[in-house]
Amino acid sequence: MDVRDKGKWYGDEVHGNSTVTVDFYKYFGGEDMKGIDVSVHNGDIDWNKIKADGIEFAILRAGYGRLEKQKDEKFEQNYAGAKAAGIPIGAYWYSYAMTPEEAELEADVFLKVIKGKQFEMPVYFDLEEKKQFDLGKEKVSAIMRAFLEKVEKAGYFVGLYGSASSLTTHTADDIKSHYTIWLAHWVDKTNYGGAYAVWQYREKGKVDGISGNVDLDICYKDFPTIIKGKGLNGWGKAANPTPTDESSITVEVTICGQKYRGKLEKS
Repeated sequence: MDVRDKGKWYGDEVHGNSTVTVDFYKYFGGEDMKGIDVSVHNGDIDWNKIKADGIEFAILRAGYGRLEKQKDEKFEQNYAGAKAAGIPIGAYWYSYAMTPEEAELEADVFLKVIKGKQFEMPVYFDLEEKKQFDLGKEKVSAIMRAFLEKVEKAGYFVGLYGSASSLTTHTADDIKSHYTIWLAHWVDKTNYGGAYAVWQYREKGKVDGISGNVDLDICYKDFPTIIKGKGLNGWGKAANPTPTDESSITVEVTICGQKYRGKLEKS
């Protein structure tokens, strides 16, 4: 059954097959989740009302630039509020980097800001300044790689935020194939043909708990299960060390090809 007026459903829309519509997911359900992304510009948020209105995840702006003082002024408040309401969250960092070296500095600050926190959703790199795109695809892609690789190596499930246009014209294929994509395309139907797992489909949405407009998103992948299962984004599986009995040790020796194992008591 194809509920769209164009294109064909191939069974895996996360990988960008044909045209996707919001209505399509109302029929097929599955793993899709309703979400929002917020920053200081959204003011004080009532996260309990957000959850009651059916919002199932949120992506929080952690900050921007390469200085720790550029942390989003509402990040800590939004993190605590969303956690208390039981809403899965991710984070993003807005970039002004003009070189890979500057992108690494931004990654360092981002990692400091999110250290000690747990995220059920990916953490994203947001590059969208005109002066950055004026550098051309090759240099822009190098900036993206520098940030993404550093955050990934630090143990995070990291992704890239981008418009349908910038993903097509300024993002190298290896980046789009390796990292999860958060697509920004404010239309009822997106004809973006690449792979993506989160779609920001509206910039002027309305949700209880927020005064004014808010970005609306849909997620088509069960990131909380994937991320927790991999022990990423602060969900590392801490080892449960066995108490050490310092009065004895266990040893293993090989004699004439035979292994012998036993406990030696301290005299």
